[in-house]
Amino acid sequence: MQIDMQIELGLDTFGDVTKDANGADMPMDAVLRDVVAQAVLADQVGADFIGLGEHHRSDFAISSPEVILAAIAAQTKTIRLGTAVTVLSSDDPIRVFQRFSTLNALSNGRAEVILGRGSFTESYPLFGYDLGGYEVLFEEKLDLFAKLVRQDSVTWSGQTRLPLVNQKVYPPLGPQGLTTWVGVGGSPESVVRVVRQDLQLMLAIIGGDPRRFVPYIDLYQRACAQLERPVRPIGIHSPGFVADTDEAAQETLWPHYSAMFGRIGRERGWPPTTKERYLDEVARGSLYVGSPETVAQKIASAMRDLGVQRFDMKYATGPVPHADQMRCIELYGTRVIPRVRELLAQ
Repeated sequence: MQIDMQIELGLDTFGDVTKDANGADMPMDAVLRDVVAQAVLADQVGADFIGLGEHHRSDFAISSPEVILAAIAAQTKTIRLGTAVTVLSSDDPIRVFQRFSTLNALSNGRAEVILGRGSFTESYPLFGYDLGGYEVLFEEKLDLFAKLVRQDSVTWSGQTRLPLVNQKVYPPLGPQGLTTWVGVGGSPESVVRVVRQDLQLMLAIIGGDPRRFVPYIDLYQRACAQLERPVRPIGIHSPGFVADTDEAAQETLWPHYSAMFGRIGRERGWPPTTKERYLDEVARGSLYVGSPETVAQKIASAMRDLGVQRFDMKYATGPVPHADQMRCIELYGTRVIPRVRELLAQ
């Protein structure tokens, strides 16, 4: 596929809880301060975007991304600031809009939002929502949010909240508006929903050959034509890790990757995570682990094959030590990003 050369390369984190020297969980307050330091470094080394994922469980420290993003905004200059993702289904679209319009003002227009339903469901009972409303909650809340980012006053009605009539919401967005993505995990209906709302598509590709998502890109383009919507930038989000050599990257990440997916796998009844399967995913799947050259080659190949304009790498999977995460970010910014741009320009 042809690719627009106006590409963007970002980083994502869920604030995975790390371990101290004795193997005990680090306090979440320390993990959150480390996330701010990581984002500041990402800004310094030239990453285009930092995304913070919202979760409400013991292995991830970030439950209020916008608060942390505001702290990051005060210490950075150019990096754009967003989520990966905001779980809109269990939130209020007006409050989400207000938090991001505030962040946008504080950061001089650097805010973005990636909306989704999330890969975990703990936020639904936590905030009083029934999982039986999984589909309608997201459908209606996304519809309302799409209106909020485009209209000065909103009239809306649905099943999930009282109606709004010519309602203004403050603070308003600036003249550049708010870049709004929708995270999609591979549902054709979700792709068409993004087009219908005229928002931007972010594909969460967390395993397998990324080329299996080509049909979703094709569907997106056909839907744009049929619904007479503009073709907007498309992004992908995938896990990865960069170290000085392929072996160092693979061996550093493996115990932390194993710990995280072993825990989640037990919750969901998945088969055990083996090192053989991990290395196969590194070699042939959507796990971008290796030296700067290896990771750059793999990212460039995926972006070219899919014809996408944005790649965001989740740079920590499991309790990867803060120092290793910082080295990963440094290499990603100083060596991976320039090399990807060079490869895609050829």
